[in-house]
Amino acid sequence: MTATHGQGLRADAARNYERIVVAAGQAFEEVGPAVTLEEVARRAGVGVATVYRRFRNRDQLVRAVFEQLVTAEIEPATAVETDDPWRDLVGALESTVDVLARRQVVLALARETDAVDVESVRRFVHSMERPLRRAAAAGVVRPELDARDLAAVTVMALATVHPRDPRGADRRRYLALLIDGLRPASTTLPPPSPREVGGV
Repeated sequence: MTATHGQGLRADAARNYERIVVAAGQAFEEVGPAVTLEEVARRAGVGVATVYRRFRNRDQLVRAVFEQLVTAEIEPATAVETDDPWRDLVGALESTVDVLARRQVVLALARETDAVDVESVRRFVHSMERPLRRAAAAGVVRPELDARDLAAVTVMALATVHPRDPRGADRRRYLALLIDGLRPASTTLPPPSPREVGGV
């Protein structure tokens, strides 16, 4: 096999992987958690054998979908930097909550399969550290805030998502209330527990 041919095969495999993961994410939300790998293959335009070669079971596919969600949609939002650190921080939180609120089936499946584990929460917390440091340096947030506080804010905002509010009015209302609590105040927050925040 020539090097060029090998690279072509790898490129094809990468494209198939991407198609499968994207198709699975859409299928989970549109069809529900019981969607079959056969349906995922049909939507991705690949043979079902290709899906089974890449993912031995549905749990592996769920993990890949959640990982793609974090990499493609959440982390880019936390990396935005303008001359307004407060707006950057708020935008990162709003984008994260909006993305996860639109993916309730995937989020539930990710929790069931432990795709949302300590490592994924730690990764999110790490991605929020820079926007939080910039906001703290600008004096626009409570100085005692920790990046894990932002993971907790995300969890609390997602707790307000419900089927009778398809436009997300409650989610936006309570996220705004939580975000307002990040601003500097005359009182200091009580210290957090030593445990890690789990399950975004």
